[in-house]
Amino acid sequence: MTTPIDPDNPVVTLCADGMQAEVEGRFDDARAAFHRAWEASTDDYEACIAAHYLARHQPSDEATLHWNQVALDRADAVPDERVAGFYPSLLLNLGHSHECLGRPHSARVLFEQAEARLQHLPAGPYTEMVRRGIAEGLRRTSEA
Repeated sequence: MTTPIDPDNPVVTLCADGMQAEVEGRFDDARAAFHRAWEASTDDYEACIAAHYLARHQPSDEATLHWNQVALDRADAVPDERVAGFYPSLLLNLGHSHECLGRPHSARVLFEQAEARLQHLPAGPYTEMVRRGIAEGLRRTSEA
């Protein structure tokens, strides 16, 4: 099971502000909030969260890949289980980045890794969304 994210953490607060800005269609504000979250991060855990959201607002597939890789690398550097529930989404997004860049085999490997970690997520709409994304990625890369 995943460790709950502290809603009072300053990086989490900035990312929540960015997500709200996205919902409202204020994408420049969202990007700015995620960038502030990155700058405010004080450890690998916080940097993982900020990089995950920064990846969503990049000008190119290469830049998106970079930030998705940074998010995964920072998760890998966290010395405890706080990020266990992040991996399905981190791997899904990194796989999608590879797929967008014409690397279906690399993408498929990442989608398979994401699928193998789904047990770390609690039942619910978020998990179903991630599960669908992984299944669609696996379907798209079935020939890889």
